[in-house]
Amino acid sequence: MARSPTAGRTGGGQRPPRTPGRGPATPAAPVRGAAREVDPPKAKVSPAQFAREVRAEGRKITWPSRKETWITSVMVGIMVVISAIFFSVVDGTLSFLLQQALELVSA
Repeated sequence: MARSPTAGRTGGGQRPPRTPGRGPATPAAPVRGAAREVDPPKAKVSPAQFAREVRAEGRKITWPSRKETWITSVMVGIMVVISAIFFSVVDGTLSFLLQQALELVSA
């Protein structure tokens, strides 16, 4: 006996019609003039505690070596020179083309 292609499926492969209010929950848009939710004030920290926390965070940083800093600085310098040359060429070309176009118009 042959089975129909939709046998064993519920609904015959069609979705039930959507009804309002049964979709996924979405947050409501904020209403103008509505009261904002305010966070509770944070506990104040003494200057000594703050300094200890800053020092602890500073120890977690991976600082670059002198060699890495030097190589990066040289690379930045090279890129600055290349960019300066590129923009000079583009500026000169556009200036020349604009000058030629203005001479054509005024002649």
